[in-house]
Formats: sequence, C-alpha cells, structure tokens
Amino acid sequence: MPMTFESVIGLEIHSQLLTDTKIFCRCLTTFGAAPNTQVCPVCLGLPGALPVLNARAVEFAVRAALALGCTVRPTSVFARKHYFYPDLPKGYQISQYEQPLAVDGLLTYESDGQTSAVRIIRVHLEEDAGKSLHDEFPESEAFSHVDFNRSGVPLIEIVTYPDLRTAVAAADFFARLRTILQAVGVNDGNMEEGSLRCDANVSIRPVGSTELGVKVEIKNINSFRYLQRAIDYEYDRQVRVVGDGGVVVQETRLWDTVLGRTVSMRSKEEAHDYRYFPEPDLPPLKVAREWVEGLRQTLPELPEQRKQRLITDYGLSEDDAKLLTQSAELSTYFEETARASGLPKAASNWVKGEVLRRIKEESVKLATLKVQPPALAALIGLIDIGQVSGSAAKRVFERMCETGESAEVAVAAEGLTQIDDGDTLSAAVKSVIDTQPDAVESYRSGKIGTLGFLVGQVMRETQGKANPKRVNELLRQQLDGR
Repeated sequence: MPMTFESVIGLEIHSQLLTDTKIFCRCLTTFGAAPNTQVCPVCLGLPGALPVLNARAVEFAVRAALALGCTVRPTSVFARKHYFYPDLPKGYQISQYEQPLAVDGLLTYESDGQTSAVRIIRVHLEEDAGKSLHDEFPESEAFSHVDFNRSGVPLIEIVTYPDLRTAVAAADFFARLRTILQAVGVNDGNMEEGSLRCDANVSIRPVGSTELGVKVEIKNINSFRYLQRAIDYEYDRQVRVVGDGGVVVQETRLWDTVLGRTVSMRSKEEAHDYRYFPEPDLPPLKVAREWVEGLRQTLPELPEQRKQRLITDYGLSEDDAKLLTQSAELSTYFEETARASGLPKAASNWVKGEVLRRIKEESVKLATLKVQPPALAALIGLIDIGQVSGSAAKRVFERMCETGESAEVAVAAEGLTQIDDGDTLSAAVKSVIDTQPDAVESYRSGKIGTLGFLVGQVMRETQGKANPKRVNELLRQQLDGR
C-alpha cells in the first residue's frame, strides 16, 4: 500500500509599516517614485552614516503584535544579518534575531467551515532591501539595474509555527492576517505593490508521524491564489521526489507564475550562515509597559469582533458578515450605507453584489468609487418607496458609477422612474393576458408558478418600469376574475 503524506506549513509574512519615512532615516517611503530619488547616506549604507530608529515604526510594530495576541518584550535588540545581494547596499540587513520585539502570539481563522488557530513564534522589526530591476531597460538582457528607494523601508516579519496543513488553510490564514493588519492601521494590504508578501516553509511527512520533514522555503509570494498554488505544487513535487526514492533537499525556491511551478533559487542558508551579531550603532530597544498597555487600549475593533457585531446589530447571517469584514474599508462602507438607508439587509445585498462586482471588474478602489455610501443609500431608498424597480436600479447604479450623479438625477436621466399608475399598469396587464393565452390557461389550471412568467412579460412591456408588487396584484385580480 503506498505511503500517504501530509504537508506541514509555516509562514513568514513581511508587512511594510505605514510610516511616511524609513525606519532608520527620514527618506520618504512613497511607492512609485522615480528610481533612486528617495535615498540618503543612511539607507545607501555609506561609511559614517548612522541609523536613528523611527519611533512611529516601533509604535506600529507594537500595535500589530498586540493585535496578534503577542507578548511585547520590554527589551529587544537589533542585529546585523549578513548576506550579499546587489540590492543590499551595506552587505547586511538590520533586523532582530535572538531578542525580537514580540513573541508567543495566536491567531484564529476560518477555513472550510472550521475555526483553527496558528501559533505565532515572533514579530520583529527590520529594514527592507532595495529592488533589482530586470526589464524595461534597453540593456536588460545583459544587465540588471538596482532601485534603492525601498532600501530601509520599515517592515515587521511575522513568523508562525508549522501549524498549517493545507494550501487552502494557509491562504485563508494569510487573508485573515491581512485584515487584522489593515484594521489596526499598520499596513495597507496592497500585495501588488509588495507592501505585504509571504514566504512559505513547506515540508511533508507520513500521515500519523510527528517528526518534521526537510523544509523548502518558497520566497516572496504576493497573492493568496499564488500562495495556494505554490504550496500545492511543492507538496506534489516533494511527494514525487520521495516516491521516486529521492531525498528532499533543503533549499529556497521561487514561484514561477508563468510556468505554474516552483523553481530552485539557492541552497537554503542556516541562521549561522548569516553571521548575526548585535548592531553596534543601535542601543537595545526598550519599551515601557505602561506605554504598551496604552497602545492596547487604543486598538480599534478587530475583524472577528466586528463580524460578531454586524450579526448582532444588523441581523446579518454569518456568511454575509464574514464577507463584509474581509477588509475594514468594506465593512465601514457597508455600515455607513446601512445607517444612512435604514435598510441593512438591502445594503448588505448591494455591497456584496453590485459594489464588489464593480470594483473587481473595473479594478478600482472602494475609496475612489463614485458611488459612496450616502449615494447608494439614496438609491436603496428609492427602491424601497417604489420609485424605481430593483432590476432598473442596477442600470441606475451603473450610470451613477460612470457619472457621479445622484440617484434621483440618474433615475430621471435613464427614464426609469417606476410606473405605479393603476390605469397604465392595468392596460399593460390586460395586453399581456390577451397575448399569452397559453400561459393564462396554464395558470388557471392550477400551475401557479406561471404567474412569474406573466409578471416578467408585463415588466418587459413596460421596459422594467412597472412596480412589480402592483403588477402581481393586478394580474391576480384579472386572472382570478376579481
């Protein structure tokens, strides 16, 4: 009988902190600036330039650690992590090693309908490296270019225990972690710009075994989908290696999005290969317990707390509340719409449906959507009072997104004001009854479901402007001979 294996997965998440300046100097951290325009002697590692710790970065790191249930240590120490990359100007990275900022966290998440927990080993501060550019230059085939704007950008690294067992669980955990970092305001969650990325440590072992296998690190994954695909591929690859009588080699691999596979990058270094030693230019970082507790009191509502409150305050289902709390921005948008309209269920349906569809299809951010909560609430109100039908309102919403018009103006411009006049609707109903004798006979013979077809025909004749409730009433009256 062939041996079956399970995957053992731990994550190392690198989260850029939302400070205006870098961790050890006053250079800006603005994304998209022209290459090498946000640099100085400190972040370029020039001789004699001394680092000065950014207090705001420390505050954000502590906020993140507290939100993840970690214990913040009163004293932590910066270290030099030595390795050579062209985009690492000093030849070492200032990080934390033996004495990190925070330890022993725990984060619960939902995956496949089950709630699980992952233990967090540590949260530590460090600086980012620069960025090697391999294309978009005339001589890119022969040379790489280096942009040092990212060098010195403040990061926290969040390291988990190998508590994850499936690729889906890893992606779901990463997604939940992202919502927490966004909720406490320390990271923007923009994975495309690299402000949040993940390394996955993957190994396999026989089902039932408690020993850890040889781990392979997959570097710099910047989407949940890629994380899931990379882990699935790596699991299959390692099972094939063992099944063919080989041995899994400890190494670092990259996820090739084009080929859909991991590729070897280098043999994996051990910690001692980095020659860590305390950073001589930075004293130990000491944080007062009172200050840490003060920050704890200022933490905003976390996603799990908000989910439960949406269920309680707005009568939402578990699934709806979970979807609406996938980001702080989305749940705030929903709440403002629900409060302004007074119709939370309708607000939930619109945000889950048309709003999410629009921002995904158009690749726009919620904050830049032309239909903000007061405008959407006004549209929901027009539907509620019968001034526009639900189906026609979708056309109105699209127009509002394009033009920025109010709901009232967009309804009038589209000519979609709902018809509620009894005589007009009665005439439309009579016309449908006269032209659909088979459907009328089917209804009168007891097939009540045919009524929906007839309602649809009236809506079609009135170009979607008829009040569906009145149409339903009038059809029943005329069909039943009342």
